[in-house]
Amino acid sequence: MGKWHLGKGDDTGPLGQGFDVNIAGNRAGSPRSYFSPYQNADLPDGPEGEYLTDRLTGEAIGFIESHRDKPFFLYLPHYAVHTPIQAKKSVIEKYAQKPAAGGHDNPRYAAMIESVDEGVGRILDKLDELALAQNTIVLLFSDNGGFAGATSNAPLRGFKGMLYEGGIRVPLIARWPGSIKPEQKCDVPVIGTDIFPTLLDVAGVPAPEGLALDGESLTPLLMNKGEFQHRSIFWHFPAYLESGRAVEGKWRTTPAGAVRAGPWKLIEFFEDGRVELYNLDEDISETNNLAATMPEKVADLHGILRGWREAVNAPVPRERNPRYRPDEETSEEKSGEKKEEEPK
Repeated sequence: MGKWHLGKGDDTGPLGQGFDVNIAGNRAGSPRSYFSPYQNADLPDGPEGEYLTDRLTGEAIGFIESHRDKPFFLYLPHYAVHTPIQAKKSVIEKYAQKPAAGGHDNPRYAAMIESVDEGVGRILDKLDELALAQNTIVLLFSDNGGFAGATSNAPLRGFKGMLYEGGIRVPLIARWPGSIKPEQKCDVPVIGTDIFPTLLDVAGVPAPEGLALDGESLTPLLMNKGEFQHRSIFWHFPAYLESGRAVEGKWRTTPAGAVRAGPWKLIEFFEDGRVELYNLDEDISETNNLAATMPEKVADLHGILRGWREAVNAPVPRERNPRYRPDEETSEEKSGEKKEEEPK
């Protein structure tokens, strides 16, 4: 229910990828409007002015109610928080009365976050009301860091679309009363590919035969049971991503990859082979590149990163795209992502 942003055919949409229900999911990466009419072929319009985040939350609650008597999996990727930056007027006014602090000075962005937060609360309340909470694990996480044009990720460096911590370090919150002890914190780095093995584990479902899992089950961390295998984790982005107005230069990132091993993080930029090395325990803001002074650590991490790429057959571009026209308008500019549209 919500953002899919993959493919354009029946075989690549949600229903073609194993889901039984699809509400609002298609190839679009952002909505045309957060207010009805939505202009979304996979979401019937609601009353004029209905807010998309509220609508998707309501659809999710309806699904839970109708499936309360049997096992279910609900995936709710809200379109928020994403451009166009649009929120409910009453919530915007609430944040407009608050002074800016720590680089956070966008009432519309804050209001969008509050609507998502409110929706999460409504879903948790519904699980409590239906006496499903103790038999339901809830995972809440973001796909990337904050948008440069609307917020600050300080003290983290960078924003959405970058391999610096401001682009890839996000919250992960788990709730499972009776199984996960409340109010505990964990500082072990994990990654999105760990979610699927975790859900298989807690549901007692074996992995499909012949399927290689990229991640590890997080149940040892969530429930303090068994040993969690500490390992290196990887990011791979062999493409160019245009910058927005709030980021200097043409690119948010050029083709790059990264590896995290304990406190150490290495970023490799594929264009020229340049590497950057950081100790995140001592330098969370990634201001002190240690590559020149720690060549042995660079060689170690670089070898791990290259070995992983070979193991998973991750492509690295080697030739220029002959169709690239640097003076033409970027896809981001054409789509209007760089703009913060006025809210209704």
